[in-house]
Amino acid sequence: MKAYRFLSEDDTADFCHKVTEALSKGWELYGDPTYSFDAARGVMRCGQAVVKEVDAEYSREIKLGQL
Repeated sequence: MKAYRFLSEDDTADFCHKVTEALSKGWELYGDPTYSFDAARGVMRCGQAVVKEVDAEYSREIKLGQL
């Protein structure tokens, strides 16, 4: 099964660390990163989709961050 996650965070080093951690666990980048302004909080937000091929059957109970 191919698992999909969308990682998001404020535009800080924390976002880069979140993506780097996913890559170190075998996830691969999927598409380009996205940026959006959160007007309510006055900050930029970043997002990046990642995918990973795993040996499992899909279930809504799967904890994607633990794959």
